[in-house]
Amino acid sequence: MSAVLRIETNACREESEDLKDRYLSSLKFIERLHRLLLDVVKDEFDRLGRDDVNSVQALLLYHVGDDELTAGDLTRNGCYLGSNVSYNLKKLVEAGYIDHQRSATDRRSVRVKLTDKGREVCKVVDELFQRQLCSLPHVADIGGSELDAMNKAMGRIERFWTDQIRFQL
Repeated sequence: MSAVLRIETNACREESEDLKDRYLSSLKFIERLHRLLLDVVKDEFDRLGRDDVNSVQALLLYHVGDDELTAGDLTRNGCYLGSNVSYNLKKLVEAGYIDHQRSATDRRSVRVKLTDKGREVCKVVDELFQRQLCSLPHVADIGGSELDAMNKAMGRIERFWTDQIRFQL
């Protein structure tokens, strides 16, 4: 091994060790924030005396919004596992929150949209987020530039992880 390669390898290891604690800390934050988001939504529905949907289902309804989507769209665009989406969509259809219709061209594909009952849940979540948005700068001292920087960093991590999977890095 040449001296230059040894120096570069050692520098990479030192840089890697330096980043490791920060990277692992970020991963823990991502996991905790997702759980906290679910708790915040659950708490809102508890305060309203509503136990008809759970927090995952409420966020799923929120992500459907005014669109007509497939389960695959929800899996790709939300924080849901495939089986989790299928199970929750089935429950939401049975409870009357979502209408579903098989695609005429691909019978395996099902498109979903909210019923009036589903739009009510979506409105509760939207009002919660709007309330939080109004207090975020004052209470948490987070403004647009901090959110932009955070979103930019998370977008880069998302691309990094996607590339890890896609290109088997």
